[in-house]
Amino acid sequence: MTRKILHGLKAESYQHPFDRKALAALEKMPGLPLLLKKINEYGIDRLLRLQTLGSDFRVSPRSFPTLHDALVETCQILDHQIPELYLYRGTGHISTYAIGVEKPIIGVNLETIEWLSKEELLFVLGHEIARIKGKYLTYQQLAVVMPLLKNLISSTTLGLGGLAANGIEVALYNWMMMSKFTADRAGLLACQDVNVAIAVLIKLGGLPSEYLSPEVIQDFLEQAREFNIQELDRLDQFTKIFSFMEYRAPWSVMRASELLRWVKSGEYEKWLQTNVSEQSQETEKQEDLIKNWGFLDSW
Repeated sequence: MTRKILHGLKAESYQHPFDRKALAALEKMPGLPLLLKKINEYGIDRLLRLQTLGSDFRVSPRSFPTLHDALVETCQILDHQIPELYLYRGTGHISTYAIGVEKPIIGVNLETIEWLSKEELLFVLGHEIARIKGKYLTYQQLAVVMPLLKNLISSTTLGLGGLAANGIEVALYNWMMMSKFTADRAGLLACQDVNVAIAVLIKLGGLPSEYLSPEVIQDFLEQAREFNIQELDRLDQFTKIFSFMEYRAPWSVMRASELLRWVKSGEYEKWLQTNVSEQSQETEKQEDLIKNWGFLDSW
């Protein structure tokens, strides 16, 4: 399959409107500058990078050629420079990450290369490239260290910092969930096959290839099409907070639902038929999708 190279692709042009709105809400939080300052003071970026370099296996054309080639192709398609890529131990499910604000690194675990085909690797690597391309890594890393950082600030500000951090934590986890929708779009733009993207989301949910029968896939698609994200608006505030604090969960059905919605809207197909510059001008139209979806305003 010959995939289209998306020259000049800008992260904001395929950004999901929920992601954009949640990010704007997060950046308005008054305590955010203090938390980011503390991350810089404690050298979190350097620490996470050192942890990867000292623990995981660096991927090269010689050591893991299929994985390396998938990264190169993903970066070519999404028009982004190639970051370092590392492989880490198995966890029983597919797991990936991106770290390093100054010098980005992508990490994938053993199940990623064991469970996914070359085409499916493009989707998960595109998902991580989206985090880098969108300059999301500062906030991603904040989420990783938030529990510890919140306690440190609380102990040094008579509890006031901790109280402020709680509100930021909710906004941060909400944005982490919404940002997955954007990253999934980038993953689809990388693999350029909806069937591949759906297969990956099923596997991210915990089902390896041997369980992906036509019946399982069809039932998953029906479940995704039936899922109504607007149901979240009917939940009380505590329940929504509890749900999205599990942002590390795969949320495969919800993500598939939003990705299928994007495909059905015709926006995805336009990426493959028009120039990137032309498509970018139409991004603002996506804001109409959320004007009546009030649950994001409550975070």
